[in-house]
Amino acid sequence: MLRPGTRTHSPAAPDARPQDRAPAAGHLAGRAGVRPLCARMVGPAGRPRRHHSGHSRGAPRARPRLTARSSRLAGYLFALAAGAVWGTTGPLSTALYRAGEAITGIGFWRLAIGLAGLLVYALFRPRLLRIDRSAWLLVGLGGGALVALFEVAYQFGIAGAGVAGAAALLYVAPVLVAILAKPLLGERLTTLRVVLALVVMAGAALTVQGGSHGAGAAAIPLPSLIQGITGGLLAMLSYAGTTLLARYAVPRYGALQVLFLEIVGGVLVLGVVLPLSGHTPLPPHTTGAWIYVLLLSLGSVLAANFLFFAAVKRIDAAPTAVAATIEPVVGTLLALTLLNQQLSPLGWLGLAMVVGGVATGYLQEAKPTE
Repeated sequence: MLRPGTRTHSPAAPDARPQDRAPAAGHLAGRAGVRPLCARMVGPAGRPRRHHSGHSRGAPRARPRLTARSSRLAGYLFALAAGAVWGTTGPLSTALYRAGEAITGIGFWRLAIGLAGLLVYALFRPRLLRIDRSAWLLVGLGGGALVALFEVAYQFGIAGAGVAGAAALLYVAPVLVAILAKPLLGERLTTLRVVLALVVMAGAALTVQGGSHGAGAAAIPLPSLIQGITGGLLAMLSYAGTTLLARYAVPRYGALQVLFLEIVGGVLVLGVVLPLSGHTPLPPHTTGAWIYVLLLSLGSVLAANFLFFAAVKRIDAAPTAVAATIEPVVGTLLALTLLNQQLSPLGWLGLAMVVGGVATGYLQEAKPTE
């Protein structure tokens, strides 16, 4: 009798013919948990498995790096496109001002038309309205208040300090975004990011000043100048706030939902605040004015924000704000072409500084991650 685990001696096994060994190996391979010894050496369909060096296993890991780099580049291009679309706001708004339309009314109606367009879209895509309750509080209330503040404050900044002064104050925002993005969003605060923000800020100021034909701040009455500076600073703070909020909210709630909530909140706040302040938003008076407001809504409200939110979904808030500073460059070039305005040498220098800062930011995003 044999003990458990004792092997029997089979003299025939060593004499097995080679042609009988292959079926035996296949039979063993068919058993659960049993693999033929040559399995490590044979690939699919019985082909010999290629032997690679140790780095071959790391080759597929290059794809995520390439994908991340492509995503960053796409995000930067989205931010550039958003700034370019926002650059059309100046010429369109100037045409409305010349037609006698109220400044505050333009801001309200372009938001209202954008909201109407999103509601029509929601009829075919009801998921737009399925939004988390926390998003209603954070984005609808907070983001809506920031949007409304920008619409009102920037117009008062223009009225008090002029277009050049208000725009120069507005583009302090990239610097503020670069600084606040570290404690609020955990983004890196590098020397290059701060330098780029400072360069595009100075360039934007020179660009708008170089294209201004006003008498300058010295000729503005002090109360009006204080009002303009206050409005410009509040607009800058609201712009920086919406950029940081978008960077936080868009990856969590979606671009469409964030845009919808911000517009809803902005329309509600303006609909209450403007009448109480004696600036009831009157509708445009002519068909041409309605067309301009419609273009503003489709461009600066819907298209530009879609592009901007697509940017903050892919890259940090600081480079997004830098890239979007292409706006005064586009606005100035359109003014030179369509409104027969001129640009001083300092204005051209500022334009070159903005373009150089934006291009440097693009090259920085194009670098592969380490």
